Amino acid sequence: MAIKLKSEGFGFAPTESEHHFVVTIPTKKQDNVFISEHFTWDESEARQELSFALGNEDNKMRIILPRFKWDAIADGVKAEFNQRLRQDGLKTGQWKAGKTAVSRLFGKELVLLAWSIEDADPALIPVGIKNWLGLTPEERWWLFTMTNAATGHAISGRGKGWRKAVRYALTENSVSDYRPKKLELPLFELI
Repeated sequence: MAIKLKSEGFGFAPTESEHHFVVTIPTKKQDNVFISEHFTWDESEARQELSFALGNEDNKMRIILPRFKWDAIADGVKAEFNQRLRQDGLKTGQWKAGKTAVSRLFGKELVLLAWSIEDADPALIPVGIKNWLGLTPEERWWLFTMTNAATGHAISGRGKGWRKAVRYALTENSVSDYRPKKLELPLFELI
């Protein structure tokens, strides 16, 4: 019998890897949502708060998103992540006020989507979600890596370079609902 991995939030298992993301959702609806990247884990709330207060270099703020934009993507992201967690036999997650840990790979995907909508017209958010869902996880990870390397900081990277390109690619490049089937090509014998 396989041992079930103990996880926090959305697939974050500190015993497997301490690298994770944290989504901080305020209790007040008018306050911003913060998504940060972390390379170490300390379960004590006091230690986590101290780390934030001291501006520890471990904590990399990736995006500050207005609450209404967060609310527009939260359910779609939760459904996508929970579907994949269920497929892997892992505990599903929920967004809650306060801090929610997100696994390293899910965090990359989430930040990519958030970057794509941060400066987009709110009417384009559904297109952004649809296009984001149309990418494979590996494509999302690659786009995050490229964007993060050039313009990954929450404030100084906003609205330029790869971040701007991701916005246009995901929110202003509408795709249809048509999904092509995988083609089975016959193997030809060499003569």
